[in-house]
Amino acid sequence: MNTLKFVAAGLVLGALIGCSGDAKKAETTDATKPETSAPAGDDVAKGRPEPTAETVKVEGDTIKLGIVASVSGDNKVWGDESFEGAKLAIEEANKAGGIQGKKIELEMQDSASTTQGAKTAAEKLLSNGVIGILGEVSSGNTIQIANSAFAKSVPVVAIGATKIELTDIGANVFRVCYSDGFQGPVMAKFAYDDLGLRNVALMTDNKLPYSQGLSKSFKDQFEKLGGKIVVEEKYESGQTQFSGQLTELKAKNPDGIFCSGYFTEVGPIAQQARAAGIDKKVVLLGGDGWDSPKLLDSGGDAIIGGYFCNHYNNKETRPEVQAFFAKWKTAHGGKDPDTTMAALGYDAAAITIDALKRAKTLDSKALIAALDETEGFAAVSGKITLKGQNGTPFKQALVVEVKSAKDGFQVFKKAFTPDQIK
Repeated sequence: MNTLKFVAAGLVLGALIGCSGDAKKAETTDATKPETSAPAGDDVAKGRPEPTAETVKVEGDTIKLGIVASVSGDNKVWGDESFEGAKLAIEEANKAGGIQGKKIELEMQDSASTTQGAKTAAEKLLSNGVIGILGEVSSGNTIQIANSAFAKSVPVVAIGATKIELTDIGANVFRVCYSDGFQGPVMAKFAYDDLGLRNVALMTDNKLPYSQGLSKSFKDQFEKLGGKIVVEEKYESGQTQFSGQLTELKAKNPDGIFCSGYFTEVGPIAQQARAAGIDKKVVLLGGDGWDSPKLLDSGGDAIIGGYFCNHYNNKETRPEVQAFFAKWKTAHGGKDPDTTMAALGYDAAAITIDALKRAKTLDSKALIAALDETEGFAAVSGKITLKGQNGTPFKQALVVEVKSAKDGFQVFKKAFTPDQIK
């Protein structure tokens, strides 16, 4: 019997890369105003709100898990790999006998890289009785998933959503990635201590909650260290021309530029910055939104020599990384994964499987409790502890340098652990 049930939501909506900038902007803007029954403000500060709906129980011989992935639209490169990584972990668990003799059924719904698509996908999965949801990569999309799942007392394990406030939505929300509250300070410390930068400009995608939060956390830490943010220029997802922002930025004579958005815009920004006369001595820096070989396609030589934060590196020698790569290559004709989302997708599924094994009963609330007790889990992206962390794991982050494709695209430079960021 085939225990993997892969269902596309049919939500493509014509949202192919670069197809409709205005539609994309509208969808992304909605993500900053989530609809949720969870308390906010001071209530969140006192502790994450607990979902109160009746628990979802496992029925029959299968355990239903869902995944929301951007398998169409702008984030397809990440969505495809996050889905494939999760599939790999589920297949591995089923071959080993499943959970208490039950096979895991993974149902996928496509977000089409939009917040409305993510909300619809999550609600479809919830109506089909899943006891947990994996995903998404985008913070804006994951906010919508988390809100819907909170109302049903179903856990969400985010794959690559790094927005700091995400896990405040409820005690059912977890992630296997670090947050922007860590990667921004990591890049600020690297810029200040390792590169000796003192005057940095920001380029922020004002339609991405991810980019807004990452720019802020970088700025706060860089200024705390003694650096100066000379200017912050704003742009919007889908934009292709940045001459106005770069003219203003160049006039401030920065020694570095922190570009906190996605690779889709960062590559063109790099090309246009160099064409505008911003010297290659001005270092380009960013976060995990740079993580795609497509960055080289749009950034060319202009982006080479830049640095960004990532969750792990393909060349790591840890046994978890090597085992994952062997399994991935076997499943994909000897090909390496292109992005870190493959490993994070695997980790999100693997940590959920581990929690299912430890859960007192096979239902959604017991799964939430087991996830919250996770401690020292040996994931591909590093050891993950969720216990006492309010949904965001205590784990390392890596700084990598952008190289040419023949030199490996991203080359490890330095690792940081949370205790190193003061």
